[in-house]
Amino acid sequence: MSNIIKIKNLTKNYGKFKALNNLSFEVEEGEILGLLGPNGSGKTTTINCILSLLEFNSGSIKISGKEMTPDSYEIKSKIGVVFQDVAVFEELTVIENINYFCGLYITDKKTRAQYVEDAIQLVGLNEFKKFYPKQLSGGLLRRLNIACGIAHKPSIIFLDEPTVAVDPQSRNNILDGIRKLNKEGATIVYTTHYMEEVELICNRIIILDKGSIIASGTSKELKELINIEEKVTVEIDNLNEKHLNEIKSFKNVDEVNYHDNILYITYKKGKHNLNDLIDYMQEKKIKYNKIFSELPTLNDVFLELTGKELRD
Repeated sequence: MSNIIKIKNLTKNYGKFKALNNLSFEVEEGEILGLLGPNGSGKTTTINCILSLLEFNSGSIKISGKEMTPDSYEIKSKIGVVFQDVAVFEELTVIENINYFCGLYITDKKTRAQYVEDAIQLVGLNEFKKFYPKQLSGGLLRRLNIACGIAHKPSIIFLDEPTVAVDPQSRNNILDGIRKLNKEGATIVYTTHYMEEVELICNRIIILDKGSIIASGTSKELKELINIEEKVTVEIDNLNEKHLNEIKSFKNVDEVNYHDNILYITYKKGKHNLNDLIDYMQEKKIKYNKIFSELPTLNDVFLELTGKELRD
């Protein structure tokens, strides 16, 4: 694959604050790239710079081999953007909204009519064509927002938190639509705080923090970066302090927490961790109800790399 977006040495300062610090990465044609990071990490600033909505101090941005500038209208016509904040016209119906935004790029009425219909089918709004935005639920409104952003069939799509605050049914509909857009040839840059979505749909992931890339790769590759091999959860009533401290001293144990009668253990690289724990509890005659083990998730990777402290 060839790169369709190339960012090199991108720097953006707000006074003395460095929002982006010499950032460089590429987006390959036909992939779904997850752009992740805690609040204030530089995700939105990066996207706004790529779209030429924000001036930057130094560096370069190329899309399809051409320098991206505020007046790169030909390039912009091939880009679809769906921001987190819903942006539609309250006085227009669903179909009128989609037709309006599609009409910014597609002037031929016959072609536009087909594109609008395709967008409606993609997001599942066929039964709501004549509804006004105020008549739609939160999930339907998000789906309308997506349809407005992609109706002109862009080859590059930026999706910023498209599933925030929607029900599971709407989330599944949106994710299915994203997969379909990608299968039809669209390159997608996807930002979200829902790590399970990233694992489901993204081919590659970049994690930003403090304006720099701290990790990149596939979900599997990122999980190999952290010092967690296994997570074990056990339901135990009244585990005493002595037993808790002994468990903490086990080989390969990285972290132990016990609250609400649930024991949480994370292990470093190692084998037979669960067997050793069960043997210990049987030896000490510790009664437990349920026990299960799981591999580290992308959420574990994210917290390990960016820290667990609260962000603004």
